[in-house]
Amino acid sequence: MTIAFSQACENNKQPILTVLSQAFATTKTVLEVGSGTGQHAIYFAKHLPHLSWYTSDLPSNHPSINHRIKEAQLSNLHSALSLDLANKWPQRFTQAHQAQSLDGIFTANTMHIISWSLVEKFFHQAGKHLAQHGTLCIYGPFNYQGKFTSKSNANFDLWLKERDVNSGIRDIEKINQQAALAGLQLTDDHEMPANNRLLTFSKS
Repeated sequence: MTIAFSQACENNKQPILTVLSQAFATTKTVLEVGSGTGQHAIYFAKHLPHLSWYTSDLPSNHPSINHRIKEAQLSNLHSALSLDLANKWPQRFTQAHQAQSLDGIFTANTMHIISWSLVEKFFHQAGKHLAQHGTLCIYGPFNYQGKFTSKSNANFDLWLKERDVNSGIRDIEKINQQAALAGLQLTDDHEMPANNRLLTFSKS
């Protein structure tokens, strides 16, 4: 079995952790949407032991995620759940249980990869499943006032659209609109390395 590896995950995991340490300081249960290789999950669960961290992704990505989880042997890290943004989220989080309310959601480098219709569905489901006063954190590149924040992001957007015409770097204003429709409010917009951002939303 070939274990997938992302150099980008290695490069950005510490800056992201710095923000998550504050954003998820009082959070208990986090669902990571699109866990990819599982590298982020291992690192964050290890350094945020107060969290119960649930990984999720399409089944095709589960082998790498679960392999790393098995090797890590962290009691607060859970095997990958099957999650397709085109469908309903895992039954486990359909209703918030008294002992295990989903009060945190994290996703990295997904909004520019998926289609806009899936971005809309993501926010709808996030707003539906996140507990009151819960926190949503989104990492990735975004445009502001319809403009790219760097030449490299503009080039990246061209590459994305050549790969999939439905993908592309999203406008922060449209992201905020979708969040508002889901009952989520932007509370922080952190500047990150390599022309990325980490957005924090609260359900109020």
